[in-house]
Amino acid sequence: MSSTNKADTKAAIDAASWMFNIVTSVGIILVNKALMATYGFSFATTLTGLHFATTTLLTIILRWLGYIQASQLPLSELLKFVLFANFSIVGMNVSLMWNSVGFYQIAKLSMIPVSCFLEVVLDKVRYSRDTKLSIAVVLLGVAVCTVTDVSVNAKGFIAAVVAVWSTSLQQYYVHFLQQRYSLGSFNLLGHTAPAQAVSLLLVGPFLDYWLTEKRVDTYAYSFTSVLFIILSCSIAVGTNLSQFICIGRFTAVSFQVLGHMKTILVLTLGFIFFGKEGLNLQVIVGMIIAVAGMIWYGNAKASSKPGGKERRSLSMNGNKAQKHDGLSKSTEVDDKV
Repeated sequence: MSSTNKADTKAAIDAASWMFNIVTSVGIILVNKALMATYGFSFATTLTGLHFATTTLLTIILRWLGYIQASQLPLSELLKFVLFANFSIVGMNVSLMWNSVGFYQIAKLSMIPVSCFLEVVLDKVRYSRDTKLSIAVVLLGVAVCTVTDVSVNAKGFIAAVVAVWSTSLQQYYVHFLQQRYSLGSFNLLGHTAPAQAVSLLLVGPFLDYWLTEKRVDTYAYSFTSVLFIILSCSIAVGTNLSQFICIGRFTAVSFQVLGHMKTILVLTLGFIFFGKEGLNLQVIVGMIIAVAGMIWYGNAKASSKPGGKERRSLSMNGNKAQKHDGLSKSTEVDDKV
């Protein structure tokens, strides 16, 4: 295959990966919003545990059918990943409860600088000037869109710091583990999803009771609410997989920057489906700035080395990649070209 065809193929797979992530992420946000706002199912941590339980079930079935090949992940690496991932989930939920919406959004935006810091320190990354400026423009645009009231308190600030750093470390670790141990997205999910499902389903009901003063076992389940829970779990499989695919192909920073397109889409779809009272000049201007920044970031990424940065190659065992059969072949989208 010629280099031009390879480049075209990579570009098509990259676009498909981003679209898969955007569609599933926006979809699960809208479904969860309906589930929690309309049907009063406010048990976010327990619901996340159910998401990972569903993902675990799928990986078990695919492994039993022979579509996922056996792979190895050291227990110490698995425990670190689960620790980061679960602190991310719990931290975000607690941060949203203890902070104003404005400060919560600022905390989410700060994940990009933190992810950049991790790549600079751990991977010896050097970002180009255009990449730095385009990231700043994206942050500005999303801040204009979403940040309104900003109030800070001590415990809310601590929860936000835990949420930001644990989320950034979890996303960095997704990329690191795939590269280090030559794991495809399904392989990595097969290792991490069961541990997250068990831990979150054990802790989730107690944490949700602490946050909401409601018990998940006394919730008035109805046929419709159960259908929404099943739908949420089904979409979550795609969301979890697409996150691993995108971070595996790109980096945590690219995932964060271009992922803010989801914020823009959620705002837009919210105006369409839930009323246009929130649509004003400030939000429109913020959207335009953010989209312009994303386009600039994409151009900076394309015109420089991968990710708009210079990266020293990691001398890892992952350089000795193994070729897999079945889904492992189809998940060549997970390998960086």
